[in-house]
Amino acid sequence: MNSLSKSQELLKALRLKETAHYLPTLVKEAETNDSSYLTFLNCILEYEQKRREEKQLEKRLKWANFPFQRTIDEFNLEEQQSLSRKQLNQLKELTWIEQLYNIIFLGPPGVGKTHLAVGLGFVAINQGYKVMFITMGELIHTLKTEEISRKSQTKIKRIRSADLIIIDDLMFMAMDQHEANLFFHLINDLYNKSSIILTSNKAPKEWGELLGDPAITTAILDRILHKAEIIHLNEDSYRMKHRSSIFN
Repeated sequence: MNSLSKSQELLKALRLKETAHYLPTLVKEAETNDSSYLTFLNCILEYEQKRREEKQLEKRLKWANFPFQRTIDEFNLEEQQSLSRKQLNQLKELTWIEQLYNIIFLGPPGVGKTHLAVGLGFVAINQGYKVMFITMGELIHTLKTEEISRKSQTKIKRIRSADLIIIDDLMFMAMDQHEANLFFHLINDLYNKSSIILTSNKAPKEWGELLGDPAITTAILDRILHKAEIIHLNEDSYRMKHRSSIFN
């Protein structure tokens, strides 16, 4: 076994598999640049750190379960003038996550609520936060099947351990008392532990009609709105403005 192969095996034994695979390239670059031993060692360590960070990012992205990949910079503010550039930049700073604030995007379908939520989720992931995206319908199904489904148990565990949870299409359908109770207990578990982004086409004052029980409604609202920023997106639907047509 030559020296290079031996070094690669030693790196693998130390669980530095990414660097072991890339070592021949690093050695060649060091020889070309006539690098010192210390510079070469730093190159090895920096490469391993970079790959680990990239793998962690890939893992967080997969874990988040976003419905699409769309960044916050792709959001067209000219199409949605209910939100200013300054407000968007403040949201991107993510200080509200550190402060455990919730963000609620309200507005009719097609105004960009989900795009904004996912875009902020991408920003959070790139800054090292754990993010989880789930629709309200999927969330209720997951809560109802948690006791009998390992998949649901894993999903709920990830939600409870996330720094930021995005719940899309909140209150799009009425809940029975059991569903409302399950939802309340989850919100209660997340209260003062994680930040939540909610998207909804119904204002909080209308949520009671869908939750049914006034006591549960009050308890949920109390926890969600205690520290929350409500952003109303009132422009016309972006999808309707830019829809395709079969006519010229």
